[in-house]
Amino acid sequence: MIKNGWTFLTLPIVLLVGILAIGIGALRSAPPDLKPYQTMIEKLKPLHRPLGKPQAGEWLDQHKEAGQSFAEYVRSDPVMPRGKRRIIYIQPLGDFNEPQRKIVSLTADFMGRYFGCKVKIRDDLPLSLIPDSAQRINAATQKQQILSTHVLDPLLKSRLPDEAAALIAFTATDLWPGQGWNFVFGQASLQDRVGVWSIARNGDPRGGVDALATCLLRTLKTATHETGHMFSIQHCTKYECNMCGSNSLEESDRQPVEVCPECLAKICFATGVDAKKRFQSLAEFCQQNKLEKQAAFYRSAVEALK
Repeated sequence: MIKNGWTFLTLPIVLLVGILAIGIGALRSAPPDLKPYQTMIEKLKPLHRPLGKPQAGEWLDQHKEAGQSFAEYVRSDPVMPRGKRRIIYIQPLGDFNEPQRKIVSLTADFMGRYFGCKVKIRDDLPLSLIPDSAQRINAATQKQQILSTHVLDPLLKSRLPDEAAALIAFTATDLWPGQGWNFVFGQASLQDRVGVWSIARNGDPRGGVDALATCLLRTLKTATHETGHMFSIQHCTKYECNMCGSNSLEESDRQPVEVCPECLAKICFATGVDAKKRFQSLAEFCQQNKLEKQAAFYRSAVEALK
């Protein structure tokens, strides 16, 4: 039947209501079941310390941030590894000595365990791709820096593979993010799936076993922190957590490499990684690489989830 320019199909009322209900149901996907994540959060809380009042000069003393709960994260429509976009790519940028190359390789291994995603290291890109306008000599250190925002866009965004969950540049050159800033350890986009981190301030890994372990731990923290941002995880303001902001190397050193229960729930929700298997794998990595304190924490986390 045609009426006022609209076409109507005459059907029995009960059948029509049933069809409408099916149509509406198809448009509305069932909300995710968050109870397993909440249970996990409660089991792991005793292993983590709440964040204390920030001291003068620390990140939260100078940057007022509201934080992000797990529930808020889920409601934010976060960027997550989905479909064919499940690979984390590492893009070396510039020159590295042999111990630094080892740091890159070990960090890639750790990130795969941390996020439950495949990680691939791409062929090097030369620093000559960075124009003079995106480089400077730091006034305090007298060392070369490159502009982190230029690395993000246009350098990385134009090279983002179709199957990339994230593309992260890794450099041994110091970074700064623009006017008014001295340096950053790393920077990442919350939406564009690109990021960059530097090992320039992480210590010299050529100084022996302990120096290598120190540089590695600092690099693992920065790499996983920035990747968390690329999966839309904001700075943590609730616990001592790897997703806390840091204004200095000293502040970063005080933070753990592991995330708090709320931020772990975000990682598990985003990537689908099993928390217990993740902890077991990370414990093995840390034990193999002289990170005894971190290995002990991961073993205690496995026990907490039994």
